[in-house]
Amino acid sequence: MLFSQITSDLRQSPKTWLVTGVAGFIGSNLLETLLKLDQNVIGLDNFATGHRHNLDQVQQLVSSDQWTRFRFMEGDIRELGDCQTAVAGVDHVLHQAALGSVPRSINDPITSNDTNVSGFLNMLTAARDAGVTSFTYAASSSTYGDHEALPKQEDIIGNPLSPYAVTKYVNELYADVFARCYDFHAIGLRYFNVFGPRQDPNGAYAAVIPKWIDAVLGGRDITINGDGETSRDFCYVDNAVQANVLAATSEASARNAVYNVAKGDRTTLNQLARRIIEELKTLGHDVTTTISHGEFRPGDVRHSQADISKITGALGYAPQHDVNQGLEITCRWFAQQFVDAS
Repeated sequence: MLFSQITSDLRQSPKTWLVTGVAGFIGSNLLETLLKLDQNVIGLDNFATGHRHNLDQVQQLVSSDQWTRFRFMEGDIRELGDCQTAVAGVDHVLHQAALGSVPRSINDPITSNDTNVSGFLNMLTAARDAGVTSFTYAASSSTYGDHEALPKQEDIIGNPLSPYAVTKYVNELYADVFARCYDFHAIGLRYFNVFGPRQDPNGAYAAVIPKWIDAVLGGRDITINGDGETSRDFCYVDNAVQANVLAATSEASARNAVYNVAKGDRTTLNQLARRIIEELKTLGHDVTTTISHGEFRPGDVRHSQADISKITGALGYAPQHDVNQGLEITCRWFAQQFVDAS
């Protein structure tokens, strides 16, 4: 079914959704979309990596009536009781809460495991016991590990290269076991380098696109890890939002599966840095940034590109933004935030 038809149906028959990690980057974009579709949303977050200002920005973008459909719960997925409270009366769970970042997991594997594995199991168990209609969770392209063949296909993975990759693979294993043991069928979405508005540019573990945009706007230089020919399948956040809604409303036959969520192409880090600089120049900013190269980052894969044929065939996924279109929107958004803060 086309995404436009699904969203039309949702407007006619609102459901109740739980978004974990709702104050984060992807979570707040999911919240914005669901509220604009007149859905009822419960949001769970402990603000470990999310921010209240993300929720404030969503409130400014929806109507007052739509905002009343949102109920926020401050809580932690590592606490089973919080998960049970949050999931009560929910139709669809979109589980986004996690501690991302390969370097973070290398520096602190225990906390990453507690959040990404124990927290995931808590949410999966609570959702099963509550009898929710669907459970969709954020998986990761890091699961492909050292498997070098491109494009990445869901049924062929390598050895994990970081504790973070291990945690996201364990999520997939638990979801499959819950289908076998309890007849509870979830969908995992293997995100490939999702980017867009409200992605945090600050901190030691900031993703590359917001970090570089922030550097250019602030007149700082960009240092690329390695020679810059490392490539990624950068995916604009609206594509990931579409995938979540499609997964949650999918037929039963499409569940108990994992799907790549990406655009299906590749951009090198050198190309990305130049594109960001060009876009901000186009927006009228006086760019003084220079690009240099440093050491390769431990745990990183060299190249990544998704085969998206499985998700397009099973869920009707049709990404609407390529990397250049997404960067144009994202750079404009960050530039406006920079002006507002000046």
